Amino acid sequence: MSEKPFSPSCERNRDPILSVLREHFADRKHVLEIGSGTGQHAVCFAEALPWLLWQTSDREENLPGIQMWLDEAALPNTPAPLVFEVAEQDTPPPHDSDAAGKSASVRYDAIFSANTLHIMSWEEVKKLFAALPALAAADAKLVIYGPFNYGGEFTSASNAAFDESLKQRVAHMGIRDFDDVDRLAQSAGFTLLDDVAMPANNRCLVWRRAAR
Repeated sequence: MSEKPFSPSCERNRDPILSVLREHFADRKHVLEIGSGTGQHAVCFAEALPWLLWQTSDREENLPGIQMWLDEAALPNTPAPLVFEVAEQDTPPPHDSDAAGKSASVRYDAIFSANTLHIMSWEEVKKLFAALPALAAADAKLVIYGPFNYGGEFTSASNAAFDESLKQRVAHMGIRDFDDVDRLAQSAGFTLLDDVAMPANNRCLVWRRAAR
C-alpha cells in the first residue's frame, strides 16, 4: 500500500494558519481549498472547524494522496477532492455533483489556498483569480497563505534565497509581490480585510468579496 504524502511545512504552519481561519471563517459554511497538496491542511482544519464543509481540490495526479488523508481521518465534513487544473485555460472551475450525479454549480462562501502562488507561473496566478468570480458567493472571504514581496522588495534574506531556489527549479516560479496580487483580487471583486504576519516571513492575506 502506498504511503500518504507528507509535507513538513504543512505541519509547521498549520497552527498559525488555523488561528487566522478561526477568526475569519467563524461565520462561513462551505470552503473551497485550491491546491490542497497532500491533504494535511484539509484534515487539520476540517477537524478543528467542524461547522465548515471543507472541499479540497488540486491537479488530478494529487487527488489520490489527498484522498488517503481524508480516508484515514474519516471526517464527516470532507467530501472527495475535486479536480482543479489552473493551468488548463479551458478547464471549468471545480464542481460538485448532485444526488443524481449531474454537475451542480456551487458558490463557496470561503476560499483558501496555501503556498501555491509562488509555485504557479504568473499567467496561472492570473487565471486563478479570474476564476474566482464563478466560484465565490456574494460576501465570500478569500484567504491566501505564503511568502510575499512588498514594494518589489524581499522581506527577508531567507525569502530572497527561497526565491532564488524556486527559480533554479523552474524559471516561472517565484515569490509574488503583494501589490500585484492585490490588484488581481480587486479585479475579481475582492477587498483586502487583513494582512497577518506569520512565522518564517510568511503572510496570511484575507480579502472579502463585495456583496451584491
